[in-house]
Amino acid sequence: MEDTTVSTSKLNGTSNLSEHLSRVARLLPDKKAVICPAAPNSGTFVHWTFRELEEETDRLAHGFQKVGITKGVKTILMVRPSLELFAVTFALFRVGAIPVMIDPGMGRQKLVDNLSSIGAEAFIGIPLAHILRVLSPGKFSTVKVKITVGRRFFWGGYTLNDFRKAPWRPFPPVPARPDERAAIFFTTGSTGPPKGVVYEHGMFDAQVRYLSTHFGYGQDEVDLATFPLFSLFDAVLGMTSVIPDMDPTRPGAADPKKIIQALEMHNCKSMYGSPALLENLARYGAETGKKLPGIKRIITAGAPVRPDLMEAMHRMLPDDARIHTPYGATEVLPVSDIDSKEILSETRRISERGGGTSVGRPLAGMEVRIIEITEKPLANIQDAVILPQGQIGEIVVRGPVTTKEYFQNPEATRAAKMQDADGGIWHRMGDLGYLDDTGRLWFCGRKAHRVETAGGTLFTIPCEAIFNQHPRVRRSALVGVGKVGEKKPIIIIELKAGDGGQDKEKLTVELLELGRSSSITSGIETVLYHHSFPVDIRHNAKIFREKLTVWAAEQLR
Repeated sequence: MEDTTVSTSKLNGTSNLSEHLSRVARLLPDKKAVICPAAPNSGTFVHWTFRELEEETDRLAHGFQKVGITKGVKTILMVRPSLELFAVTFALFRVGAIPVMIDPGMGRQKLVDNLSSIGAEAFIGIPLAHILRVLSPGKFSTVKVKITVGRRFFWGGYTLNDFRKAPWRPFPPVPARPDERAAIFFTTGSTGPPKGVVYEHGMFDAQVRYLSTHFGYGQDEVDLATFPLFSLFDAVLGMTSVIPDMDPTRPGAADPKKIIQALEMHNCKSMYGSPALLENLARYGAETGKKLPGIKRIITAGAPVRPDLMEAMHRMLPDDARIHTPYGATEVLPVSDIDSKEILSETRRISERGGGTSVGRPLAGMEVRIIEITEKPLANIQDAVILPQGQIGEIVVRGPVTTKEYFQNPEATRAAKMQDADGGIWHRMGDLGYLDDTGRLWFCGRKAHRVETAGGTLFTIPCEAIFNQHPRVRRSALVGVGKVGEKKPIIIIELKAGDGGQDKEKLTVELLELGRSSSITSGIETVLYHHSFPVDIRHNAKIFREKLTVWAAEQLR
């Protein structure tokens, strides 16, 4: 059988992602491509084979082209994880349109404002999304084509069924150069205003290649994909993608029994899950003794993963399984990777002493440098001060998955992008860290979250690691309150599930003693307790320290 591994050469002279799907459909027509719940809480699943997915993609592509969704048309896509999400997305790529995707959990007003800024010409969504559009007069005036996934009501336009009536005919993917716009993905806005990140076709090609060559994804596997966009890559690699019965906008609330049901029912070998989802899964495993003998690979991202969570997950997994924690952002992903074997055997000891979280070594083709911390825009990498090994500064990255711009946001682009002498683009991650003498990258927190005190600068991840060692602490958050440069450092504690917060005075004494045991936290003299940290909407794992800073200031007043 022909190998479906994606190579650097462009198939049929195009970088169009949907061409990879066509190739897989020719090779593996009867293999299941997508499996998803028939209905919430039903316990049953439906599927499409690769042939069925390819044919549905072609039908929709013909229909989209007929109603005006063609090359370059910006198309808002608001569809829940489903069989239809796969077909609609690949059909948009096939006609050369530009899908615009955003996290619906960011709140109605923010969502509407960001989507309306795109000037999209088409809108494809579930009924609830169209109701939101209709209830936002003037915000979507540029939209000419409206398509409903599901039942259409009073707003008019088309449904997917309108495009399914014609007999199937192949639809050749529209040729696309590697440097042409392919999609716009919005950041979550967890550390600043959401921004539309422009992806090019060549960037998708590179991401698929990394999944194949570095992480070992291949056509003989079944993957449980709890993050919908990640699951689209499964199809182009010939993997079966299983969508579990869960709300993808609330992975921290996913029912572990349903996750395990999907893993076992479909013989999944691989899964993606946010740290919040894995925490629920590990807790369930500890309570019930449940094992996951079929899993050989877990990929988790969105926030640093504590070693004790990795240990708890490994107690559910076979000995040869690995948990990967790749590092990156919407603007550049993946940058580097490290697996649980290296973390648990080596880097955790450094992390627990306040050395930051190791996010591994840069992937092949990715370059990482550390520059001096500054808030100023830097037009060129030559304008930056490159720091030596071991010194904490801002992480900057260049490589084939580095995006070049934010959509119609030149100010944000200037703040985050630097040119190189050869015309390449460096992305300023907004994260702080350092490189060690082995080439490993260490993450020390967001630049915006550093606390500049009269005695020096404190970094979130190293400081929090000291307090996280207390057995009653689930997680901690460092914030600063007061004047710039003279902030009062405060450590905020979230206790483990089931801890009622008894003996807080004694606990506070223990935590302060723990802080004084390390030179990096010895100046922290204030402890506050918060019942449940606010977290990001995408992974439910990244701590919303901006909100906690405001809360801490109120508590001190």
